[in-house]
Amino acid sequence: MMSDDDDRFDDGGDTSLATKTKPKTKRPPLYKVMLLNDDYTPMEFVILVLERFFAIGHSQATEIMLTVHKKGLAVVGVFPHEIAETKVSQVMDFAQRHQHPLQCTMEKD
Repeated sequence: MMSDDDDRFDDGGDTSLATKTKPKTKRPPLYKVMLLNDDYTPMEFVILVLERFFAIGHSQATEIMLTVHKKGLAVVGVFPHEIAETKVSQVMDFAQRHQHPLQCTMEKD
């Protein structure tokens, strides 16, 4: 027989449920990554960049490249800050290594 003061089943006397409200996590701000037109970078190179760094299919990459060519720039993706920054850096490094003046920038969406 157990006595009332047996601590094996003592829950500390607190019978209220712990109800914590989860803090709402705020989505990180997104950034647009854009390619800018220039008069020297070959169209084929722009298509290659879009396919390689943004995983865009050939026909869509061609459409985006034509938008860059005709309108002066095009948004090629929207990403969290770190990813956008990495993409811009990868494109700029790749363009410089291939001696093209292609410019890639980012701005808050």
